[in-house]
Amino acid sequence: MTAIQIIGIIVLILLSGFRIAQEYQRGVVFRLGRFLAVKGPGLYWIIPLIDWQQKVDIRTKTVDLEQQETITKDSVTIKVNAVLWFKITNPEDAIIKVADFNKAVYQFSVTALRNIIGQHSLDEVLREREKINGTLQKIVDAATEPWGIKIEMVEMKDVEIPEGMQRAMAREAEAIREKRARIVKAEAELEASIKLTQGALKMEESPIALELRRMQMLSEIGIDNNTTTIVLVPSDFTSAAKSFTELVSRKKTTD
Repeated sequence: MTAIQIIGIIVLILLSGFRIAQEYQRGVVFRLGRFLAVKGPGLYWIIPLIDWQQKVDIRTKTVDLEQQETITKDSVTIKVNAVLWFKITNPEDAIIKVADFNKAVYQFSVTALRNIIGQHSLDEVLREREKINGTLQKIVDAATEPWGIKIEMVEMKDVEIPEGMQRAMAREAEAIREKRARIVKAEAELEASIKLTQGALKMEESPIALELRRMQMLSEIGIDNNTTTIVLVPSDFTSAAKSFTELVSRKKTTD
C-alpha cells in the first residue's frame, strides 16, 4: 500500500466524522462510552471509531393515550382517553437517565390519568375537566422533569359513561328542569296575584274605573263574531240614563 493510498484512507476516515443536525435536532455525543457533549444544529465533527452519537428530536411531540377503563371516587366505571404534548428540553438527560423516554412518558401518563380519575367523582370529572387536566399536567411534568422532558399540555378527549348511568343522568336532568319550570310558574303566579290585588284596590277607590275596565273586557270578548254577549247594566246607569233622557225632552219642549 502506497503512501498516497494511506493518506487517502486517513482522509476518508476523517471526512466520515462530519455530521449534520437539523435545526430541530441535537446530537448527544459519547466518547469511548462516556458522555462528551451535545452537538448541533448544523455541521459538526466527531472522531470516527471513537465517538458515537444519538440524535434527539427536540420538537413538541403528540402522544395519544389509549382509552383507559377506570373507576371514579363514587364507584362509577368510565372510559377515558387523553392527548399529551411534550418536548425534550435537555437531550443529555433524555438519553442518559431513561432508556426509552417515549415509552416512559406514555406509561407514566396513563398511570397518572387512572389515579387522578379515581380521586374525583363522576360529576367532577364531567364539570371540572379543565382543572383535572391542569393537575394531571403538573403531576406528569414533575415526574418527567429529571428526564429533561417538559410536559406542555394534557387534555382529556372523551369520557365514556355506562348506558345505565346515562339514562339515570337524563332522568335527573329532566327532574331538575321540571322543578325549575314549576318554581318559575309559581313565582309568576305570585307576582300576577300581587298585581291583580293592587289593581283591584285601585278600582275599588274609583267605581268609574271599574266600569270602564268591565266595558273594555266586553269589547275584547266581542271581537269574535260568533260570540253572543249578554251585558248586565247596573241600575245606577239605567237611572242616570233615564234622568238624562227626561232632561233632554223637557229642554226641547221649552224651546
